Amino acid sequence: MTAYDWDELRGLSLARQFPELTGRDAVAVADTVRRIGPIQSQTARSPYAGLGARLPGVSHDVVTEAYESWAIVRGSTIRGTVHTVTADQHSLLDATTRATQRPIWVRYLKLEHTEVEDVWRATENFAADTWRTPADLQEHLQTWLHEHEGSSPDELIDRGLGRYLGFGHGGLIRRPLKGSWSGQSAPVYRTASAVLPDRAVPGDPLLETVRLHVASYGPSSRHDVAWWSGLGLRQVDELLERLDLTWRDGPDGRRYADLPDAAPARELPGVRLLPEFDAVLCGYDSRARDRFVSPTDNELLWHRNNGYMLAPLLVDGRIGGYWRLEGRERAKELAISSFAGSRRPRKSELEEPAAALSTALGVPLSRIDVSRL
Repeated sequence: MTAYDWDELRGLSLARQFPELTGRDAVAVADTVRRIGPIQSQTARSPYAGLGARLPGVSHDVVTEAYESWAIVRGSTIRGTVHTVTADQHSLLDATTRATQRPIWVRYLKLEHTEVEDVWRATENFAADTWRTPADLQEHLQTWLHEHEGSSPDELIDRGLGRYLGFGHGGLIRRPLKGSWSGQSAPVYRTASAVLPDRAVPGDPLLETVRLHVASYGPSSRHDVAWWSGLGLRQVDELLERLDLTWRDGPDGRRYADLPDAAPARELPGVRLLPEFDAVLCGYDSRARDRFVSPTDNELLWHRNNGYMLAPLLVDGRIGGYWRLEGRERAKELAISSFAGSRRPRKSELEEPAAALSTALGVPLSRIDVSRL
């Protein structure tokens, strides 16, 4: 078979990432997340904007309903990063997170009398019946370590990675303590298996995690799967080998895996307003995102000093700029910045995606400005 080019890879990924669904209720929201895969959510509005781009017309209240009913859930999972997933997907990411984060916890805590699994189990027991704040979980971790290890690295638990350990366990899910799910309010945490006792837990969750990547973002190189999941390349190779996949060479000299019954490639004309850390970037190895963006434009989207990413503008299926909301009033201005060399979107074709964003975020827009970088 001939090798993929970037256009073909992009079209096949677009078919997965932008499924054509008719519903706009909470069931459709959960079905969309099931199809497109985990939504990176350290920016709380990202799932709302991402779903608005894929289900134009879905409302802020409906996405919130999906969260409140636990049709979709949020937690710190793969790569230690907050993601929104379906309840069943969470069991996969939970297992993957334990596998990939365990060496980090071992090196950091230097346990002598217990195992990391004991720490996780104690945290899950503590958060099984009541929502816990990060401060609650941190205090519990310190107390538990004093009781079971004889001492606690308090100076480490109080700063840096240590402050994350109390609540950054894949077995927990989170919700806002108060305020909207789309706001950056303080979170609280509970044990996922207590909130979601009926979630499906497959016998080989790591294998299913790799299948999830190929199904949601593919065709996938081994590097794409490894970067996204946090698993090592050797382990990814073993898991890919066990799946029923088709393989073709890619434009970068890498081999790409796909499902035998994958949907055909599709075009996506027009404009979509994607959220920060959208899967069209973060589903792939950071050095091989050419199917959606050039390396030069990719650099423009990232603030390397703090890891923050600008919200991408998708133009005819490729990233052609970024957008932001401006203004202190309730009604915001939508500012579009178009990359040099990309097609500058017309204001008329921005009306529908702007309305979709406004409806999904529950934020009225007063005007749209377009500028060229």
